[in-house]
Amino acid sequence: MTEIIVGVDAGGSKTHVIVASSTGEVLAAVTGPGAAMAPGDAAHCADIIVPLIDQALAMAEQTQYRPRIVFAGVAGTGREEEQMALQRALVEREIAEEVVVETDAAVALADAFGEGAGIVLLSGTGSIAFGRGPTGVYARCGGWGLVFGDEGSGAWIGRRALSVVAAAEDGREPETALAGAILTAAQVNEAAQLIPWAIAAGKETLAALAPSVMAVAMQGDLRANAIIDMAAEELMLHVRALGKRLFVDERAEFSVALAGGLLAKGSLLRKRVEQRIKRAVPGAAVKAGDVNGAQGAVTMAMQNLALRG
Repeated sequence: MTEIIVGVDAGGSKTHVIVASSTGEVLAAVTGPGAAMAPGDAAHCADIIVPLIDQALAMAEQTQYRPRIVFAGVAGTGREEEQMALQRALVEREIAEEVVVETDAAVALADAFGEGAGIVLLSGTGSIAFGRGPTGVYARCGGWGLVFGDEGSGAWIGRRALSVVAAAEDGREPETALAGAILTAAQVNEAAQLIPWAIAAGKETLAALAPSVMAVAMQGDLRANAIIDMAAEELMLHVRALGKRLFVDERAEFSVALAGGLLAKGSLLRKRVEQRIKRAVPGAAVKAGDVNGAQGAVTMAMQNLALRG
């Protein structure tokens, strides 16, 4: 075999890589650290992705061949500047004959719906809704980043939890089991120590608090449940707004796929998002099963090669 392709799905917490044949047969798959893109961070991002590709090629026993194409769906590449910067960084490392960089939402959509219409809602470290309408038009909703967006994401949930802990410490809110859970997750002994911790925390570190919030919510804590309910509401609004844009009316029938670590099958947030979509977006049908962004990247790589003949 002399022609192989590589699909990459890189988010804030994890990066998945699949090595496949030119016909789409999976030869190997590996998972490694997150490699989400940030402005000016292309080299660091490439330094995470490239060793994972090398690892996957070794696992597939294909190190003697240079991949025909690497198709990478990477969080944080919604702007052309970031896409091109990362593409240049990967090309410079000579990892394949051709390199294409897209968003993680695009590869998730490809796995969920192929070339059909639908919306994929992602919630992991960040959040975004991305979709294709019946006429083939693409649109997105959300994905504005941690500072003033990413509602319903892990980082957003983490920030809300920190605010609740601070308010409870002040007496502005009732006591909550979130306090102990967040201190434990942050590995600090008292609430005041959360100040320097939070200042130093990146979005991935903040997002790592989300599982603790969901665990406390499942134990019945009112404030933790309120945060998860707000997250579900915000994510539903992404779907409703994008559904109206792509399908003219939010009551129109369309499919929604849920993706990202916080919306994995069986998660508390997924259950509540499904409930809110069912009630507030009556035309939307949530697709069962998980979405594999790396497999979607392989699909897009095959489509890319087919267009080139």
